[in-house]
Amino acid sequence: MARLNNELVFTVKDRCKVCYTCVRGCPVKAIKIVNGQAEVISSRCIGCGNCTRVCSQNAKKFLDNTEDAMELLDMKGVKVACLAPSYVAEFVDIVDYKVLVGMIKKLGFDYVTEVSFGADLIANEYNKMYEDEDCPASISTDCPAIVYYVKHYVPELTNMLAPIVSPMVASVRVAKKLYGDGIKTVFIGPCVAKKAESTEVDIVLTFKELRKLFRVNNIALHNSTPSGFDGPEGNKAALFPVTRGKLHAVNKLDDIGEDNILVASGKGNFREAIKEFDAGLDRSQHLELLCCNGCIMGPGMTQGAHYYAKVSHMKEFVSNKIKTMDQEKWQKYFDQFKNEDYSQSFYPADRRIPNPSNEEIENVLISMGKANPKEHLNCGACGYETCIDHAIAIVEGLAETEMCLPFTIEKLHKLVAELNLSNEKLASTQQSLRQSEKLASMGQLSAGIAHELNNPLGIITMYSNILLEELPEGNSQRNDLQLIVEQAERCRKIVGGLLNFARKNQVHYQETDIDAFVLRSIESVIVPDLVNVELQSNLTDKLVEIDTDQFMQVLTNIEKNAIEAIPETGGTLSITINGDEKEVEFLISDTGAGISEENMDKIFTPFFTTKPVGQGTGLGLPLIYGIVKMHKGQIQVTSNNNPEKGPTGTTFKIKIPRRK
Repeated sequence: MARLNNELVFTVKDRCKVCYTCVRGCPVKAIKIVNGQAEVISSRCIGCGNCTRVCSQNAKKFLDNTEDAMELLDMKGVKVACLAPSYVAEFVDIVDYKVLVGMIKKLGFDYVTEVSFGADLIANEYNKMYEDEDCPASISTDCPAIVYYVKHYVPELTNMLAPIVSPMVASVRVAKKLYGDGIKTVFIGPCVAKKAESTEVDIVLTFKELRKLFRVNNIALHNSTPSGFDGPEGNKAALFPVTRGKLHAVNKLDDIGEDNILVASGKGNFREAIKEFDAGLDRSQHLELLCCNGCIMGPGMTQGAHYYAKVSHMKEFVSNKIKTMDQEKWQKYFDQFKNEDYSQSFYPADRRIPNPSNEEIENVLISMGKANPKEHLNCGACGYETCIDHAIAIVEGLAETEMCLPFTIEKLHKLVAELNLSNEKLASTQQSLRQSEKLASMGQLSAGIAHELNNPLGIITMYSNILLEELPEGNSQRNDLQLIVEQAERCRKIVGGLLNFARKNQVHYQETDIDAFVLRSIESVIVPDLVNVELQSNLTDKLVEIDTDQFMQVLTNIEKNAIEAIPETGGTLSITINGDEKEVEFLISDTGAGISEENMDKIFTPFFTTKPVGQGTGLGLPLIYGIVKMHKGQIQVTSNNNPEKGPTGTTFKIKIPRRK
């Protein structure tokens, strides 16, 4: 898995889901969200690897150096493995550590040294600093992630970093004294940030990578020869991986009342400690900081998050180790190497992004519906502690508004409502299209029928009238001819209706006072005494351009149907006129029997009628539909004929443009 050297941590995009767990877990917010996926910003990353630990989808990976290690092991020369003391918490399944050392040597290493001896040396350097009353307060530099954090995000405190190398570097320097400067060194531990800490180490492997090498090379407990550590063993400083472990190594307590040392570990605690230190709240305290909750919880560990079990196991192991080890031999090695140079220098490398203006932050908050501070929920679902932090990240291009869960849910609700409305409009449009197609087909059929019937009906009407005129009064056949004339006339009206329905009549617009026009339509129909007619107009501009002859047919037909639907016990016909500068809307409602659901799709179909034979032709509503469409308008019908669902009745809603 070859990656660029500066990409300690990266994203496997196919696995990344929209959870923002890595954003919450990153102490410096070195995560950029692009289209819902989290990308690690290498230039901002401090290499803590916390995102790799909290990502449940394994979408965050750190630099894998196993291939590099295998290439190094194939080279000529002396290869030395430096094993971090947290191996005790990692390989709990190996009772005898000599077996683990033997497995590492079987990979091809000539020597395996114990980094805890380097920790003993570094603990001694810190003890000198703690004992020196003239030494200014400092920030520990054992953890490279802490060093990167200070250099990149609190660069003004860089001069406060303790000028002491880490136990890893100290161990490498000791190894080179023992085995020569030309050796190849590989550090093995729980830390990802170590991979970029020092050029004095050739390769850094995590315990996860070490286990991978064991699997690839088929190395196991049963096929390895136990071997002891080479060079000096570690003493009390083997507790370095545990929070406050260094203090145990130098016989210091972390009681603030007795010592000048403040201990903090974990991504939240170390930042708070540095924040207070930077604010000058207590510069008398040396800061002992770890980015993780002890190295035993580092991202390179494969064991679960059983923190206290690991601590207990480490303490028990170190206690037994101290009891059984050769203290004189250790002291001899310690005296030999304690005066070596274990110093280093640090330089600030500010990577902070300037904060955006208050106006930019406010604009983002307003766009998310958080103009009022009371609307700042600070729920943390986005991965940021506060809504303002999230807004700042959005301005900086690191985050997206959709990361805000309440905002996204509210936006989703609006989209669902809009979608439902669109679906309703679409259904209505589809119904109108189906109706138009149906009416177009019926129109063509009707035109053909009307055309074929017109001529024979004209002949029947003409000759029946001639015969009627020739017959004298009182002739018994006169009544028969009279019936023929009447029925022929009825047929002529039906054919006329068919033609009106089928043909596209021209609309002759004229400006009309719509209030007076509607009132005239009501006066044109017979209204029984038990029917109450209510007319309400909400128009300020009463002038509308319509074809008065055709539109009169629309209103009178609907009004007549409404009156006929009202029961003999009485009811109400209400007409409401609404509108604006573009449209006029007519709502014609009755409290009649209503239209059944199965008939709603048929009401505009030619020849469909629920009236008794001889009382209706089924052409009235289709004719209305055609006239409204010729006026570039819309017509909708709602009806209820089931008293259990509410008041019965029918409402016609007609919308037409105010001007042609």
